[in-house]
Amino acid sequence: MTKNANFDSLVAAAARYGHFSLENYALIRSKAENIAAGFCKFLESKDGPCCYLVPPEGNWAPTSYRSGAFSVSGGNFLPLEPISFGLAVRVSETQDWVRVVLTCAKTGDDMDISIKNGRSLTLPIPLQEEGLQEVYQMLHQHLLDWFNDRADRFEHGDYAGNDIGFDFLHHAGGTD
Repeated sequence: MTKNANFDSLVAAAARYGHFSLENYALIRSKAENIAAGFCKFLESKDGPCCYLVPPEGNWAPTSYRSGAFSVSGGNFLPLEPISFGLAVRVSETQDWVRVVLTCAKTGDDMDISIKNGRSLTLPIPLQEEGLQEVYQMLHQHLLDWFNDRADRFEHGDYAGNDIGFDFLHHAGGTD
């Protein structure tokens, strides 16, 4: 087989892209798993799991979706782009859950973490426990603000439009 400089340069560029797309996915997935486990500890739930990684769109249930929780899952080609994931959070003692969608993007030596229709923050990579605490506080405040704002508006005669903001789910099937 003859060498072709044009093809070889294309192969090298695709290999470099593939390396970085895998690095991006591994970095974001690791942080997402830390966020899910740490946020449950932050909430101090004593009666079973309170957070799962779930898909950022479509149907979901409060269970671990592993790699299926990420926006880049399901394709044959791993794109090099910001990655979204859903975080299912238990918000009642009767198994009511909401899905919060987060997007993470590496920007230089930092990671931008954004809540869909909400706050965002930029933290240095690698994320330290102090940075993760900022993420937990941001998530907690986002959830509190959303529920309190809607309840306050209703109390004063305004349903706050028709936006839902979260996907609600009542899961009667237990806490596994």
